[in-house]
Amino acid sequence: MPELNKGRLSLLYLSIVAAYGILMLAQENNWLGLGTPILIPLRVFVLLIFGYLVVKKKSLTAWILYSMFIGTEIGYDAPDFAVHLQVLSKIFLKLIKTIIAPLLFSTLVVGIAGHASLKQVGRMGLKSLIYFEVVTTIALFIGLFAINISQAGVGIDLPPPPPGETLVGQKQTAEEVILHIFPENVAKSIADGQVLQIVVFSILFAIGLALVNEAKRKPMLDFTESLAEVMFKFTRVVMYFAPIGVGAAIAYTVSHMGIGILMNLFQLLSTLYLALIFFLLFVLLPVALIAKVPLKKFINAIVEPVSIAFATTSSEAALPKAMENMEKLGVPRKIVAFVLPTGYSFNLDGTTLYLSLASVFVAQAAGINMSWGEQIVMVLTLMVTSKGVAGVPRASLVILLGTAASFGLPVAPIFIILGIDELMDMARTSVNVIGNCLATVVIAKWEGEYVEPVDGI
Repeated sequence: MPELNKGRLSLLYLSIVAAYGILMLAQENNWLGLGTPILIPLRVFVLLIFGYLVVKKKSLTAWILYSMFIGTEIGYDAPDFAVHLQVLSKIFLKLIKTIIAPLLFSTLVVGIAGHASLKQVGRMGLKSLIYFEVVTTIALFIGLFAINISQAGVGIDLPPPPPGETLVGQKQTAEEVILHIFPENVAKSIADGQVLQIVVFSILFAIGLALVNEAKRKPMLDFTESLAEVMFKFTRVVMYFAPIGVGAAIAYTVSHMGIGILMNLFQLLSTLYLALIFFLLFVLLPVALIAKVPLKKFINAIVEPVSIAFATTSSEAALPKAMENMEKLGVPRKIVAFVLPTGYSFNLDGTTLYLSLASVFVAQAAGINMSWGEQIVMVLTLMVTSKGVAGVPRASLVILLGTAASFGLPVAPIFIILGIDELMDMARTSVNVIGNCLATVVIAKWEGEYVEPVDGI
């Protein structure tokens, strides 16, 4: 098979997905009187072509996308068998959960203590934190409004919960919510998967570490940097199981709820993409115009790192190229070296928007009617928990699971989201990279140290 460029390959993938969808709808709605003996072989043939392209591409992203369609086919044609596949998706979620505490602890400690104090980072540190907080807060509220408008989770008929798992939301008083933020035993917080408590402990630990002298700080800082790197690799290893976990999740979901559930998933996916586009056009673009960022050169500089982020669903994978291109764009190395890595913990715009949207979707799918006050409290919690999201695939899934546990929401709808999380992660990770690249230019402009390049990018 001749090599295809990315554009043609994407068009071919889109054509295959469309063909499979049409064949599935034809059987579901009995179009033209075509029956199962005709349509199943046709769908299998389309999936075989898709599988051949995936094998040729040798991409984990492609395998995960392919597994979604395999899972759909198994769930639709062999529902009795698909029910037993849930254990595979549960294994994947358990592996993801093991990442939460060491990943949050190491990235937050390195992000805070690694820069010691505002005496070292000066005005740049304060300006960066202010910028990060304002932009990510706007992103959270855009996600909140988007899901309340689309109501993508309303009307989903969830399957009965597995034994021992409750689907009932537990309301908490304001005092209980505030008290719940602070850990009394960090080991217990880790065991219970209390994300916010782990974040609070990590922040306090990082502040304490920053206050000790250099000789005593360095060994611990070296350890946390090493731990962060190990957890990045650990996450990458776990992600090799993602195609099996995602395919099993889709198969189980379709077998229990039918093909109609995919319409809810499409509605959720559309809600996220439209909300992210709105954020780019009405938040980041005005920021760029106000800061007088050279848009054409900026777009040329971010095309490659954003493409890497989209294809790998990893902000971390795009970091080296993003740093290189921001320097070429005219941002001093000292600003690039501080703002981009710090932004990976404190300025993930796409992920924070997704988290607020997905959390309310979980409540809607479970039939839990959260008031605006309760949703805002959850968003305020996400403002803190989202700061610890690392730039690796599916890290936001860890935060979503922790948020669900903290607010007494069920995990069953998260299994539904898992089926399309790869497609959602592509978009939110791309926006993360765009937001952080823009932040470096804005801070450089704010500091008066930006030098527009003479040559093009």
